[in-house]
Amino acid sequence: MDRFDAMRLYTRVVERRSFTLAASDMDVPRSTVTKVIADLEKRLGVRLLQRTTRVVRPTLDGEAYYRRCLRILDDIEDAEGGFSGAEPRGMLRIEVQGTLARHFLMPGFPDFLARYPQLQITMSEGDRWVDLVQEGVDCVLRYGKLPDSELVARQVAMLDRLTCATPDYLARFGTPADLASLEGHRMVGIRQMSSGNVTPLEFVVGDDLKSLSLPCPLAVTGTESYLAGIELGLGIAQVPRFHIVDQLRRGALVEILRDTPPPSQPVSLLYPRSRQLSPRVRAFLDWAAGEFARRQLAA
Repeated sequence: MDRFDAMRLYTRVVERRSFTLAASDMDVPRSTVTKVIADLEKRLGVRLLQRTTRVVRPTLDGEAYYRRCLRILDDIEDAEGGFSGAEPRGMLRIEVQGTLARHFLMPGFPDFLARYPQLQITMSEGDRWVDLVQEGVDCVLRYGKLPDSELVARQVAMLDRLTCATPDYLARFGTPADLASLEGHRMVGIRQMSSGNVTPLEFVVGDDLKSLSLPCPLAVTGTESYLAGIELGLGIAQVPRFHIVDQLRRGALVEILRDTPPPSQPVSLLYPRSRQLSPRVRAFLDWAAGEFARRQLAA
Protein backbone atom coordinates (compact mmCIF):
# COMPACT_ATOMS: atom_id res chain seq x y z
CA MET A 1 0.00 0.00 0.00
CA ASP A 2 1.53 3.35 -1.05
CA ARG A 3 1.65 6.41 1.20
CA PHE A 4 -1.46 8.04 -0.22
CA ASP A 5 -3.49 4.88 0.26
CA ALA A 6 -2.11 4.61 3.79
CA MET A 7 -3.24 8.18 4.44
CA ARG A 8 -6.71 7.36 3.12
CA LEU A 9 -6.91 4.33 5.36
CA TYR A 10 -5.66 6.26 8.39
CA THR A 11 -8.20 9.08 7.91
CA ARG A 12 -10.99 6.52 7.64
CA VAL A 13 -9.90 4.91 10.92
CA VAL A 14 -9.98 8.32 12.64
CA GLU A 15 -13.39 9.18 11.20
CA ARG A 16 -14.95 5.78 11.94
CA ARG A 17 -13.18 5.38 15.32
CA SER A 18 -12.76 1.73 14.44
CA PHE A 19 -10.25 -0.52 12.67
CA THR A 20 -13.02 -2.95 11.74
CA LEU A 21 -15.36 -0.36 10.25
CA ALA A 22 -12.51 1.32 8.37
CA ALA A 23 -11.45 -2.06 6.95
CA SER A 24 -15.01 -2.70 5.80
CA ASP A 25 -15.31 0.75 4.21
CA MET A 26 -12.01 0.37 2.35
CA ASP A 27 -12.66 -3.30 1.47
CA VAL A 28 -9.41 -4.59 3.00
CA PRO A 29 -8.75 -7.15 5.76
CA ARG A 30 -8.63 -5.83 9.30
CA SER A 31 -5.11 -7.20 9.59
CA THR A 32 -4.08 -4.87 6.77
CA VAL A 33 -5.38 -1.88 8.70
CA THR A 34 -3.45 -2.93 11.80
CA LYS A 35 -0.23 -3.34 9.82
CA VAL A 36 -0.63 -0.05 7.92
CA ILE A 37 -1.18 1.94 11.12
CA ALA A 38 1.75 0.22 12.83
CA ASP A 39 4.00 1.01 9.85
CA LEU A 40 2.85 4.64 9.86
CA GLU A 41 3.60 5.06 13.56
CA LYS A 42 7.01 3.42 13.13
CA ARG A 43 7.94 5.60 10.16
CA LEU A 44 6.74 8.82 11.80
CA GLY A 45 8.16 7.95 15.21
CA VAL A 46 4.99 8.93 17.08
CA ARG A 47 1.89 7.24 18.39
CA LEU A 48 -1.06 8.24 16.23
CA LEU A 49 -3.95 6.40 17.87
CA GLN A 50 -5.14 5.52 21.34
CA ARG A 51 -6.83 2.11 21.31
CA THR A 52 -9.36 0.79 23.82
CA THR A 53 -11.66 -2.20 23.68
CA ARG A 54 -14.52 0.03 22.48
CA VAL A 55 -13.11 2.88 20.43
CA VAL A 56 -10.06 4.24 18.65
CA ARG A 57 -9.14 7.91 19.12
CA PRO A 58 -6.32 10.01 17.66
CA THR A 59 -3.59 11.33 19.95
CA LEU A 60 -2.63 15.00 19.69
CA ASP A 61 0.01 14.04 17.13
CA GLY A 62 -2.53 11.79 15.44
CA GLU A 63 -5.05 14.62 15.17
CA ALA A 64 -2.43 16.93 13.64
CA TYR A 65 -1.40 14.22 11.17
CA TYR A 66 -5.07 13.55 10.33
CA ARG A 67 -5.63 17.18 9.37
CA ARG A 68 -2.48 17.25 7.25
CA CYS A 69 -3.60 14.05 5.52
CA LEU A 70 -6.99 15.61 4.75
CA ARG A 71 -5.39 18.62 3.08
CA ILE A 72 -3.01 16.47 1.03
CA LEU A 73 -5.73 14.05 -0.09
CA ASP A 74 -8.09 16.93 -0.90
CA ASP A 75 -5.42 18.54 -3.08
CA ILE A 76 -4.87 15.27 -4.94
CA GLU A 77 -8.60 14.84 -5.58
CA ASP A 78 -8.95 18.44 -6.72
CA ALA A 79 -5.97 18.20 -9.07
CA GLU A 80 -7.19 14.98 -10.65
CA GLY A 81 -10.76 16.21 -10.85
CA GLY A 82 -9.70 19.44 -12.52
CA PHE A 83 -7.92 17.60 -15.34
CA SER A 84 -10.54 14.93 -15.87
CA GLY A 85 -13.52 17.27 -15.72
CA ALA A 86 -15.07 15.06 -13.06
CA GLU A 87 -17.85 16.38 -10.87
CA PRO A 88 -17.00 17.73 -7.39
CA ARG A 89 -16.29 14.90 -5.01
CA GLY A 90 -14.90 14.14 -1.58
CA MET A 91 -15.52 15.63 1.85
CA LEU A 92 -16.72 19.23 2.11
CA ARG A 93 -16.04 20.66 5.56
CA ILE A 94 -17.95 23.80 6.50
CA GLU A 95 -18.34 25.84 9.70
CA VAL A 96 -21.61 27.74 10.04
CA GLN A 97 -23.72 29.77 12.41
CA GLY A 98 -26.53 27.35 13.14
CA THR A 99 -29.54 29.63 12.75
CA LEU A 100 -28.41 30.75 9.29
CA ALA A 101 -27.71 27.18 8.19
CA ARG A 102 -31.05 25.83 9.38
CA HIS A 103 -33.04 28.57 7.66
CA PHE A 104 -31.12 29.15 4.42
CA LEU A 105 -29.07 26.01 3.70
CA MET A 106 -30.53 22.89 5.31
CA PRO A 107 -33.80 22.91 3.30
CA GLY A 108 -31.81 22.77 0.06
CA PHE A 109 -29.24 20.15 1.06
CA PRO A 110 -31.22 17.21 -0.40
CA ASP A 111 -31.19 18.82 -3.87
CA PHE A 112 -27.53 19.85 -3.54
CA LEU A 113 -26.41 16.35 -2.58
CA ALA A 114 -28.57 14.82 -5.30
CA ARG A 115 -26.85 17.11 -7.82
CA TYR A 116 -23.38 16.12 -6.52
CA PRO A 117 -23.74 12.52 -5.29
CA GLN A 118 -19.99 12.10 -4.81
CA LEU A 119 -19.86 14.88 -2.21
CA GLN A 120 -20.13 14.41 1.55
CA ILE A 121 -20.75 17.32 3.92
CA THR A 122 -19.37 17.69 7.41
CA MET A 123 -20.93 20.75 9.07
CA SER A 124 -19.98 22.17 12.45
CA GLU A 125 -21.78 25.02 14.20
CA GLY A 126 -20.19 27.86 16.15
CA ASP A 127 -19.32 31.54 16.30
CA ARG A 128 -15.61 31.27 17.07
CA TRP A 129 -12.99 32.43 14.58
CA VAL A 130 -11.73 29.34 12.77
CA ASP A 131 -8.23 28.77 11.38
CA LEU A 132 -9.42 27.15 8.16
CA VAL A 133 -6.06 25.88 6.98
CA GLN A 134 -4.94 24.56 10.37
CA GLU A 135 -8.28 22.89 11.13
CA GLY A 136 -8.94 21.50 7.66
CA VAL A 137 -12.14 23.52 7.12
CA ASP A 138 -13.02 24.39 3.51
CA CYS A 139 -15.21 27.45 4.14
CA VAL A 140 -17.04 29.33 6.86
CA LEU A 141 -20.46 31.00 6.86
CA ARG A 142 -20.54 34.15 9.00
CA TYR A 143 -23.07 36.84 9.90
CA GLY A 144 -22.12 40.46 10.59
CA LYS A 145 -19.09 42.62 10.07
CA LEU A 146 -15.89 40.68 9.52
CA PRO A 147 -12.53 41.31 11.17
CA ASP A 148 -9.54 41.85 8.94
CA SER A 149 -8.01 38.56 7.85
CA GLU A 150 -6.21 36.83 5.01
CA LEU A 151 -9.40 34.99 4.05
CA VAL A 152 -11.38 35.70 0.91
CA ALA A 153 -14.92 36.84 1.77
CA ARG A 154 -17.83 36.44 -0.63
CA GLN A 155 -20.92 38.32 0.52
CA VAL A 156 -24.06 36.32 -0.20
CA ALA A 157 -26.76 38.39 1.49
CA MET A 158 -27.67 41.54 3.40
CA LEU A 159 -30.17 40.70 6.13
CA ASP A 160 -32.69 43.28 7.35
CA ARG A 161 -32.94 43.63 11.13
CA LEU A 162 -35.58 45.11 13.39
CA THR A 163 -36.06 46.23 16.98
CA CYS A 164 -38.64 44.25 18.94
CA ALA A 165 -40.05 43.28 22.31
CA THR A 166 -42.91 41.21 23.71
CA PRO A 167 -46.39 42.71 24.25
CA ASP A 168 -46.02 41.98 27.98
CA TYR A 169 -42.75 43.93 28.18
CA LEU A 170 -44.27 46.88 26.31
CA ALA A 171 -47.31 46.82 28.62
CA ARG A 172 -44.98 47.12 31.61
CA PHE A 173 -42.45 49.64 30.27
CA GLY A 174 -44.41 51.42 27.53
CA THR A 175 -43.96 51.43 23.76
CA PRO A 176 -41.19 53.89 22.84
CA ALA A 177 -42.13 56.35 20.09
CA ASP A 178 -38.55 57.48 19.43
CA LEU A 179 -35.02 57.04 20.73
CA ALA A 180 -35.48 59.69 23.42
CA SER A 181 -38.29 57.66 24.98
CA LEU A 182 -36.01 54.64 25.49
CA GLU A 183 -34.99 56.07 28.85
CA GLY A 184 -36.09 53.66 31.54
CA HIS A 185 -36.13 50.68 29.18
CA ARG A 186 -34.00 47.54 29.28
CA MET A 187 -32.37 45.39 26.63
CA VAL A 188 -31.38 41.78 26.19
CA GLY A 189 -27.66 41.76 25.48
CA ILE A 190 -25.35 39.84 23.17
CA ARG A 191 -21.92 39.50 24.75
CA GLN A 192 -19.00 39.24 22.32
CA MET A 193 -16.87 36.14 22.91
CA SER A 194 -13.66 37.90 21.84
CA SER A 195 -13.92 41.03 24.00
CA GLY A 196 -16.56 40.25 26.60
CA ASN A 197 -18.36 43.49 25.74
CA VAL A 198 -22.13 43.70 25.34
CA THR A 199 -23.11 44.91 21.86
CA PRO A 200 -25.12 48.16 22.01
CA LEU A 201 -28.37 48.72 20.14
CA GLU A 202 -27.88 50.48 16.80
CA PHE A 203 -30.28 52.80 15.00
CA VAL A 204 -30.13 54.42 11.56
CA VAL A 205 -31.22 58.05 11.93
CA GLY A 206 -31.15 59.75 8.54
CA ASP A 207 -27.57 59.33 7.33
CA ASP A 208 -26.21 58.71 10.81
CA LEU A 209 -25.77 55.58 12.90
CA LYS A 210 -26.50 55.98 16.59
CA SER A 211 -25.50 53.45 19.24
CA LEU A 212 -27.29 53.16 22.55
CA SER A 213 -26.76 50.89 25.55
CA LEU A 214 -29.54 50.20 28.03
CA PRO A 215 -29.53 48.39 31.38
CA CYS A 216 -29.07 44.71 30.59
CA PRO A 217 -30.56 42.15 33.01
CA LEU A 218 -29.44 39.30 30.74
CA ALA A 219 -26.46 39.06 28.39
CA VAL A 220 -25.78 35.87 26.43
CA THR A 221 -23.36 34.64 23.79
CA GLY A 222 -25.70 32.34 21.84
CA THR A 223 -28.40 33.15 19.31
CA GLU A 224 -30.98 30.74 20.69
CA SER A 225 -30.54 32.01 24.25
CA TYR A 226 -30.79 35.58 22.98
CA LEU A 227 -34.13 34.85 21.34
CA ALA A 228 -35.34 33.05 24.46
CA GLY A 229 -34.50 36.11 26.56
CA ILE A 230 -36.51 38.34 24.22
CA GLU A 231 -39.52 36.01 24.30
CA LEU A 232 -39.40 35.95 28.11
CA GLY A 233 -39.96 39.71 28.12
CA LEU A 234 -36.57 40.60 29.59
CA GLY A 235 -35.98 43.58 27.33
CA ILE A 236 -35.77 45.16 23.90
CA ALA A 237 -33.58 43.45 21.30
CA GLN A 238 -32.51 43.65 17.67
CA VAL A 239 -32.60 40.57 15.46
CA PRO A 240 -32.63 39.64 11.75
CA ARG A 241 -36.20 39.75 10.48
CA PHE A 242 -36.08 36.21 9.04
CA HIS A 243 -35.40 34.80 12.50
CA ILE A 244 -38.68 35.97 14.06
CA VAL A 245 -41.18 35.92 11.18
CA ASP A 246 -43.41 33.42 12.99
CA GLN A 247 -43.29 35.31 16.29
CA LEU A 248 -44.27 38.55 14.55
CA ARG A 249 -47.11 36.82 12.73
CA ARG A 250 -48.44 35.31 15.96
CA GLY A 251 -48.07 38.57 17.88
CA ALA A 252 -45.58 37.00 20.31
CA LEU A 253 -43.15 39.79 19.40
CA VAL A 254 -43.88 43.35 18.27
CA GLU A 255 -41.70 45.50 16.02
CA ILE A 256 -40.96 48.95 17.46
CA LEU A 257 -39.09 52.08 16.34
CA ARG A 258 -39.67 51.34 12.66
CA ASP A 259 -38.55 54.83 11.61
CA THR A 260 -35.07 54.22 13.01
CA PRO A 261 -34.26 50.57 12.20
CA PRO A 262 -30.93 48.91 12.96
CA PRO A 263 -28.58 48.66 9.99
CA SER A 264 -28.69 45.56 7.81
CA GLN A 265 -25.88 43.07 8.31
CA PRO A 266 -23.96 41.06 5.71
CA VAL A 267 -23.75 37.29 5.44
CA SER A 268 -20.45 36.08 4.02
CA LEU A 269 -18.77 32.86 2.97
CA LEU A 270 -15.05 32.82 3.70
CA TYR A 271 -12.32 30.56 2.34
CA PRO A 272 -8.50 30.57 2.33
CA ARG A 273 -6.75 32.90 -0.09
CA SER A 274 -3.62 30.80 -0.21
CA ARG A 275 -5.20 27.73 -1.78
CA GLN A 276 -6.71 27.25 -5.20
CA LEU A 277 -10.48 27.14 -4.96
CA SER A 278 -11.39 23.46 -5.24
CA PRO A 279 -14.28 22.22 -7.42
CA ARG A 280 -16.28 21.10 -4.40
CA VAL A 281 -15.87 24.46 -2.60
CA ARG A 282 -16.68 26.39 -5.77
CA ALA A 283 -19.83 24.31 -6.26
CA PHE A 284 -20.90 24.93 -2.65
CA LEU A 285 -20.21 28.68 -2.79
CA ASP A 286 -22.25 29.13 -5.97
CA TRP A 287 -25.10 27.00 -4.65
CA ALA A 288 -25.18 28.69 -1.23
CA ALA A 289 -25.24 32.16 -2.78
CA GLY A 290 -28.20 31.09 -4.90
CA GLU A 291 -30.01 29.65 -1.86
CA PHE A 292 -29.66 32.91 0.08
CA ALA A 293 -30.89 34.96 -2.87
CA ARG A 294 -33.84 32.65 -3.54
CA ARG A 295 -35.00 32.36 0.07
CA GLN A 296 -34.70 36.09 0.70
CA LEU A 297 -36.93 36.79 -2.30
CA ALA A 298 -39.45 34.24 -1.03
CA ALA A 299 -39.53 35.71 2.48
